[in-house]
Amino acid sequence: MIIRALSRPSSTAPPALKLTPDSLNTHLEQKLLPAYLISGDEPLLTGEAADAVRARARTAGFSEREVHFLERGSDWDDVRASAGNLSLFGSRKLLEVRLPTGRPGAAGGATLVSLIERGDPDTVLLILTPRLDRDLQSAQWVKAVETHGAWVQVWPVDVDKLVTWLRGRCRRAGLDLADEAIEVLAERTEGNLLAAHQELEKLRLLGAKGRIGADEVLSGVADSARFDVFRLSEAVLEGEPERALRVLSGLRAEGTEATLVLWALNKALRDLWGTLAQPAGRPKGWQRQSAALEKAVRRAPRLSFHTLSVRAARADRMIKGRLRGDPWDEMALLATDLCGRSAVPAPRSMFR
Repeated sequence: MIIRALSRPSSTAPPALKLTPDSLNTHLEQKLLPAYLISGDEPLLTGEAADAVRARARTAGFSEREVHFLERGSDWDDVRASAGNLSLFGSRKLLEVRLPTGRPGAAGGATLVSLIERGDPDTVLLILTPRLDRDLQSAQWVKAVETHGAWVQVWPVDVDKLVTWLRGRCRRAGLDLADEAIEVLAERTEGNLLAAHQELEKLRLLGAKGRIGADEVLSGVADSARFDVFRLSEAVLEGEPERALRVLSGLRAEGTEATLVLWALNKALRDLWGTLAQPAGRPKGWQRQSAALEKAVRRAPRLSFHTLSVRAARADRMIKGRLRGDPWDEMALLATDLCGRSAVPAPRSMFR
C-alpha cells in the first residue's frame, strides 16, 4: 500500500479531534489539518508539539511563517491582513498566533473562528496557549478548532509516571541508564521536564557509553527540582513524608513566604476533610491530584483531624509572632502528621 504525502491541509471538515503529544507525530505522518491548537503549561512538551507541526508544514510546502503575540484587547488587524495576503513569492504560510492568557477577547475570538472556518488551503493556523480552563474550553474558537482542525492538550507528567517518561526519553536519545540512575534523575529534576531533558542531552553530547549508573548521574546533574507549594500539597496527600519534607526544605531555602506554605498545607487538609464530608466523595474541579486525594481518603481513618487543626493553628500563631517557636518546624510536623507518620506526640493546645 502506498501512502501519498499531503501537500496541503484538507479542505473538508473532519470530526472533532483531540490529540496528545504522543499521538501528534503519528497523526502528522498521515495528514496536515488547516488549524492546530496546542495548550498546556509544560514548556518542553508544548514546544516539541509546536515544532512537530512547524516541521510538517514546511515539508508540505508552507515555507513562510508569521508569528503574532496577542492578548485580550489587542488589535487583530495585522492577523486578518496577514491571512488575507499572499507573500510576494506566492508561498504558502504557517500563521502562528500566541495567546499568553488564552483569552483572545470577543474580537480575537471572532477573528479566529473566521480564519478557521474559511479553510484557506494556502494557510495553516497554529494557536499556542497556556492550559485552558473549563470556561475557555467551551469558547467558539476552540470548538471551531475541534471541528476543522486538531487540539493538542499538554498535561504535566505526574510524579509517579516520571520514571517511565524518562525511560522513554533515554531510549530516544540512545542512552542506557540503570534503573537506579533514572530514579535519581527523576528525584533531582522533579517537576521540571525541561531540566530532565537537558540533563539527558548533556549525557548524550558527552558521548556516554554503556550502562550509566547512579553515581555518574549524581556527579553531573544539578538539583533542578521545582519546589512549589502545589507539589507540597500533592506530597502530603500522597502520604510521602520524605518527599514532603524535601519540598518543604526547598521552599524554605528559596525564601518562600511561610504564610503561603501554610496555606498549601491547610488547603490539603480542607480538601481532604471536604471530600470525606461530600456524598459524591470528591471536590468540584479536582483533577491533577485526584489520585493523591484518593490515597489520603483511604488513610483518613488513621488521622486525627483535631491534631492536624491544632498543628495548623500553632504554625499560624508562630508566623504571626503570637507563639514562641519556629513555624517551619511546626509545618514539618504538620506535613508528617498529614502523611500519617506522626514524628512527635500531638500538642494539646494551640496556645502553648
